[in-house]
Amino acid sequence: MNELAITVIGRDRPGIVADVAEVLSRLGANLTDSTMTRLGGHFAMTLICVGPAAAEVEAALAPLAAEGRLLATVRAVTPDGETASRGEPYVMAVHGADRMGIVAAMTRVLADAGGNVTDLSTRLTGALYVVVAEVDLPPGVAGELAGRLERVAAELGVEVTLRPADPDLL
Repeated sequence: MNELAITVIGRDRPGIVADVAEVLSRLGANLTDSTMTRLGGHFAMTLICVGPAAAEVEAALAPLAAEGRLLATVRAVTPDGETASRGEPYVMAVHGADRMGIVAAMTRVLADAGGNVTDLSTRLTGALYVVVAEVDLPPGVAGELAGRLERVAAELGVEVTLRPADPDLL
């Protein structure tokens, strides 16, 4: 069996998840990790699964991509195995007026402190821009990092919070 990374993007409509999952199930591909979301009227999913060769999965997904309805890509990936988190889980939330560079500036502060972004989502609602990021931080850096995040946020005219992630939530 092969470990595969699959992306599917297209105009949002009911049934995309079911269509893709049914194709994978018929092929005997086991879905091991995924993220799926709606972005500005478009649907996007990224999946990791174990199954047949990438070419076989890509061919099976081809009918879903007919007439430009969806774009599906399949790539074989090297299994990394389960890796334990190397840090402490935190959640960073940023909100304020939309402007260019918020994600770049805030994630640069995290990266410079050795933080690893494990999940990130953004939303623009009217003039309000919201960023929520799950991050793994090296032990003991959160206090100093919160101060650096607040200074950069002030320069951007946004608000930021950094809090420990609740370990009981997925």
